[in-house]
Amino acid sequence: MKEAGLSTKPYERLRIEAAPVAFFETPVVIAQLKHAQDLLVDLRAAIVARQAISAGVSRSNLGGWHSETDMLDWGGPAAAKLAQSAVGLAKRVSHFQESSPDAYDWTVRMWANVTPPSGLNQLHAHPQNLWAAVFYVDMGDGHAEEEAERSGALFLEDPRFPMCAMHHTAFRLIGQDGQPQAYQPELKPKAGHLVLFPAWLRHGVRPHHGKVERISIAMNIDALPRARS
Repeated sequence: MKEAGLSTKPYERLRIEAAPVAFFETPVVIAQLKHAQDLLVDLRAAIVARQAISAGVSRSNLGGWHSETDMLDWGGPAAAKLAQSAVGLAKRVSHFQESSPDAYDWTVRMWANVTPPSGLNQLHAHPQNLWAAVFYVDMGDGHAEEEAERSGALFLEDPRFPMCAMHHTAFRLIGQDGQPQAYQPELKPKAGHLVLFPAWLRHGVRPHHGKVERISIAMNIDALPRARS
């Protein structure tokens, strides 16, 4: 006897058509500064001169020299131009409800990192800022072939992963490209590259395997409401 409300029809033809929708995207921008050779030379000179008179500070860096975050005070016109370029990039990927990015006063804190062989940066984030940025002055050289791919790579931690790992550490989400999303994707930038990402995104740098020091510049970028006159 058939139960009320239940169908006995076969469902062999039933199919699922599905398409992923990209909610909660995390923008990471990789930009190449063109015609930047003079900028690279001047930034390097300013950093070398500052390192000669400053002991620096210890933050996320293990090994190497980390300047104070006042590079805009001693980095000269090259540092000011780099900050301007980074803010311009941040404005292009920022949106404010009922306002324009140009309606805000943008601030930049900048510092230099000089990383020797075997140096690295631990996982960290830049709280109380909107964006973080890294500009690469010199990647170092002389990598062993088997180490070159990951040497000094910038890696970004998927902010959703810790929750997933609480249940199953082998679990990965499938992205729109149909591939499993990496827990810690890596970027291998080159000199002249500027990388911009949300300041809350945890990131670090793999050990540097070059024979010479690697030089980069990091920035905290924020937008403050403009005071009304």
